[in-house]
Amino acid sequence: MPTISNLQKARAAYRPKLPAIFAANGIAVAAVDGAKTESIADQAAIRGFFPNTYGLPLISFAHAAGRSASKPLKVGVILSGGQAPGGHNVIAGLYDGIQAVNTGGELFGFLGGPSGLVDDKFKIINGATMDEYRNTGGFDIIGSGRTKLETAEQFATVASNCKAHGINALVVVGGDDSNTNACALAEHMLQQKTGIQVIGCPKTIDGDLKNEQIETSFGFDTATKVYSEVIGNIMRDANSAKKYWHFIKLMGRSASHIALECALKTHPNVCLVSEEVAAKKTSLQQIVAGIADVIAARAAKKANFGVVLIPEGLVEFIPEIKVLIAELNDLVAHVQAEFDAIESIDARIAFVQGKLAAATAPVYASLPKTIQAQLIMDRDSHGNVQVSLIETEKLLIDMVKAELKLRAKAGSYTGKFSAQNHFFGYEGRCAAPSNFDADYCYGLGFTAAALIAAGKTGYMSTVRQLNRPTTEWVAGGIPLTMMMNVERRHGKNVPVIRKALVELDGKPFLAFAAKRDAWAVETDFVYPGPIQYFGPAEVCDIPTETLRLERG
Repeated sequence: MPTISNLQKARAAYRPKLPAIFAANGIAVAAVDGAKTESIADQAAIRGFFPNTYGLPLISFAHAAGRSASKPLKVGVILSGGQAPGGHNVIAGLYDGIQAVNTGGELFGFLGGPSGLVDDKFKIINGATMDEYRNTGGFDIIGSGRTKLETAEQFATVASNCKAHGINALVVVGGDDSNTNACALAEHMLQQKTGIQVIGCPKTIDGDLKNEQIETSFGFDTATKVYSEVIGNIMRDANSAKKYWHFIKLMGRSASHIALECALKTHPNVCLVSEEVAAKKTSLQQIVAGIADVIAARAAKKANFGVVLIPEGLVEFIPEIKVLIAELNDLVAHVQAEFDAIESIDARIAFVQGKLAAATAPVYASLPKTIQAQLIMDRDSHGNVQVSLIETEKLLIDMVKAELKLRAKAGSYTGKFSAQNHFFGYEGRCAAPSNFDADYCYGLGFTAAALIAAGKTGYMSTVRQLNRPTTEWVAGGIPLTMMMNVERRHGKNVPVIRKALVELDGKPFLAFAAKRDAWAVETDFVYPGPIQYFGPAEVCDIPTETLRLERG
């Protein structure tokens, strides 16, 4: 038996709260068809990709008096993509829901993500195993992975493996890409008449898997509370030492939800929002000048300290850097052999510099050498720049420092600038889930079991009205095709679930925009402190600021 902390022991006793329909009736519910649906865009194309699962109705649940016992369910589950707090509680809710249908049900946990389905590597999750993982962070009960399920051969192998074990349903716990694959898998299973159902669950700490029916993805609440605690600690330190500017990069490559939520929680002096940078076509130099303006204004008030929040994917939203990255991806791909033959990094930089277009060459030359190297050396499996490895926080520190030196020389800045850099990422992905995420994830898992028991496939499990007490939460399901649009990837039009970006006319961003000028010059730091698991609901069960502002 592994050693566990006192907090783990106490959290093991926590009993997550279920949406009212299940709290009152358990699994004895009936699925009720609602309005027919269509995809968010490209309706004709999406219908063509998914003829068997397109246009399904929304699902809600109602009490089913005198419902007879169903046959035992055999369900497989995978955790797909990056970790997010609460994944274990999704599996716990699924396990308990399966047992509520019939105590003879079985849950197969496929190991290492989607590859476990293809390789037929699994463990049976029984009651004793499940009890070790309730209310804990991480995905270590079965592990995760990023293998994509997208070919007919893979689908056929998955179907064969499931049939060999008598599995009649699969639950895919993942983000937009993972659930895009789940949609394709559901379509295949229907087309081939396998009888295997597929249900998805919305996971990502980035917060970019949401819509009117999916109010938030699980893990976002916990992760942003973890980051905000540490940001608050740094703010307290900055306000104590009064001599450092802290540049903090936060996870969120495709969207800035994490940075925005943390800003609403902690009130930094500067928070960059990638979507605003793209919309306003703000250049790198304009971003640098804007940060320098804030530093100079605070220095005039003898406040030579502060905090800057930076989304992980910022560089891809800066117009001239976005163009540069696209050109570098193509350039390196076309001269890969010649590029690989060059040994020194200086020579590689010079080689690339000489082949860039006239418009992008000066942009590349203006960057610090470390960033120039990162843009050409760190590539993913598709040959693209790994944006998460670009040290944007260090880039901005170097460029702001240079800008302030010019201002000091011109006599327009008389302060002192010393900077510290940070990147908060993995620290938040496996934290012990907040009460909100513990409840939400358990409800998602239980809802997935109810959808399976009702014979549904091609759906995502949903729990709504999350800004209200759990007694008012509403469980249901939405068709995976409803979130789809067509995007151009690797030279082909493909169906994918559309990422939800920060809406610049949305209430969370507008609330931030109304306050940021005051936060810039004043020291209005908020110190959220650590996640609280025990105590009054207004401290322990509160949702994110984003959810509160969006849903009222």
